[in-house]
Amino acid sequence: MEGETTRVDGGRIVRLCCAAMTASPSALLVDLDGTLVDPARGIIGSFRHALTTLGHPAPPFESLHWVIGPPLRESFPRLMGDEGRVEAALAAYRAVYSKTGLYEATPYPGAREAMAAFRAQGARLFLCTSKPQPFALRVLEHFAFLPLFDGIYGAEFDGRFDDKAELLAHLLAQERIAPADACMIGDRKFDIGAARASGVRSVGALWGYGGEAELREAGADALCAAPAERLASWRGFSPDPRSRGRQARGPRIRRMPAAHCWLHRARLA
Repeated sequence: MEGETTRVDGGRIVRLCCAAMTASPSALLVDLDGTLVDPARGIIGSFRHALTTLGHPAPPFESLHWVIGPPLRESFPRLMGDEGRVEAALAAYRAVYSKTGLYEATPYPGAREAMAAFRAQGARLFLCTSKPQPFALRVLEHFAFLPLFDGIYGAEFDGRFDDKAELLAHLLAQERIAPADACMIGDRKFDIGAARASGVRSVGALWGYGGEAELREAGADALCAAPAERLASWRGFSPDPRSRGRQARGPRIRRMPAAHCWLHRARLA
């Protein structure tokens, strides 16, 4: 996918989310890597750096797209053959990724507009990513996605919520969202599997790294191929009047006790 500029078809996404459910979703759960941004340069570059730092050969860049999506704790052992050094590999990875790698990403054309269209129609948006939450927060802020989200949910550095099914279930519980009122969109089988585990409908993003076969096998309720030049309205959705005016707010967030999410209620330091 490196170098491609597939445009995210936001109008088709909203129609598929609605079609996948008996009623229009009031909450959209969104993956980050491979869905909002193409992170290949930063993630794969940092991954290869970690391997060489620990004395392992680094496969060619083009052969490592599979590391985008699953937790790195699961990816490093596949090439290192030594689970005992996984934490060392993660430390080497984060040393580079936290400084430069997380900014070496490219927002998919139309992704920001798609999220803005959802909010304009009254939906709440929540990020649901296997990336450590502090990294995800910085990516969203850097690429101007942060004001569009009501909550940011991600893994913790110690491995808690590496399992996306556990993370998604935690998100639903903390936000008191009924599965029938939500729709998950993501590009990998982990996103679809997590949604199915909680009874949430899902849309597979074909512009990411999973591909049609993976997403169909995982059980996505709908697939979105993307290339469009403009957004369509969220047909059939009645906006919540309480949501009007939210787009005017800046990136205001605060940390909620035990919730592991950030909300737009306190100025970002």
